[in-house]
Amino acid sequence: MPNPSSLLALITPGEARDFLPGDPWTELQQMTPKFCHRDPSALSPSELETLIAEFNPEIIVAAWKTPMLPATLPSNLRYVCYLCGSVKKLVTPAHLEHGLLLSNWGGSISRIVAEWALFHTLSCLRRATEWALAMHLEGGWKSGQTETASLFGRTVGIHGFGMVARELVLLLRPFGVRIEAFAPDVTAEAERVWGVHRCESLDDLFARNDIIIELAPLIPETVGIVTERILRLIRPGSVFVNVGRGAVVDEAALLRVAREGQIQVGLDVFTDEPLPVDSKFRGLRNVTLTPHLAGPTTDRRRDAGEFAMRNLRAYVAHQPLEAVISPRVFSLSS
Repeated sequence: MPNPSSLLALITPGEARDFLPGDPWTELQQMTPKFCHRDPSALSPSELETLIAEFNPEIIVAAWKTPMLPATLPSNLRYVCYLCGSVKKLVTPAHLEHGLLLSNWGGSISRIVAEWALFHTLSCLRRATEWALAMHLEGGWKSGQTETASLFGRTVGIHGFGMVARELVLLLRPFGVRIEAFAPDVTAEAERVWGVHRCESLDDLFARNDIIIELAPLIPETVGIVTERILRLIRPGSVFVNVGRGAVVDEAALLRVAREGQIQVGLDVFTDEPLPVDSKFRGLRNVTLTPHLAGPTTDRRRDAGEFAMRNLRAYVAHQPLEAVISPRVFSLSS
């Protein structure tokens, strides 16, 4: 079958190295007789628009540093292969409605995000932030009154049941936990296959479980859905972790609850990012903070690159692609 007429890689050298190291980068270059690689961070909006118009690619490979594509794209452009996740800073609904084919990293990084949820859970249970502050800054050491907790034999409630949640279920199995999940797609079949228990309400999920992990997607229906009333259902000594989307939670309410010191909190995502320097979450000993690190670690970005290469090969072979972003998927995504 004929190769694509042209391919434009609009990614930085660092993104090329991390996502497509070695053989994948060579394969990408050899996929078409007309290949061009440009660093988008070195281009002005007008230079980017001129480059796309003059090179007239059939495929664009993009990543985090690729800016919003021009409103008017060349007629030859058929497919944008996005190496990363959220596409809303790359394309508009109009691009998709005009027939542009777009894919992202799909579930290729789900296990890495799940790993970070597990990290936060364990950090909260073992009071990692409290001891990091005490030992680094205060010469602290444990005493006879020191309390920590284990994950073994606990109950875990997961809000959301997408690909990350399902990978998290696999990571939790060795701990012998009982897992409940609240989400529209927790069917009887999902219960059987994944060994989870469907929770009937968000109230029950927060009230009944020792650890609550927030993984719900950010869509209009979930903005601020975790209210102060729901947060106060968490039992003292329990754990709340959010590695999903910050705006799913009423963040001001979470701060009020966290400052009371009755629960342990792990946060990787926030409504405003970067987290403001003067955020009152900073310095709380019962709150573990990380700066939105749940996505692919530097060494595992190659997983997303390998997924992208499979999609590119499928495109060349006129086969179906995975993780295609349709107008409907776009409207429901974060």
